[in-house]
Amino acid sequence: MVKIRLRRMGATNRPFYRLVVSDSRKVATGAALEEVGYYDPRTNPARVELDRVRIDYWIARGAQLSPTVKRLVASQPASA
Repeated sequence: MVKIRLRRMGATNRPFYRLVVSDSRKVATGAALEEVGYYDPRTNPARVELDRVRIDYWIARGAQLSPTVKRLVASQPASA
């Protein structure tokens, strides 16, 4: 099953996350099929950038969202 989930990046105590599309049977830090955004919780307010077109593409092909990614996608307005 394909999932859209977060991959932790950054230095110790300075995390940021990339939203990646990957096979759920692989480790989260392994090879990704595609990167579709990023999330930096350390900025105020938290910085979120999503490629909604590609996220919608993967959802249409059966990709599942992790709970945190689902919350991030819902918090961002859909592009016009």
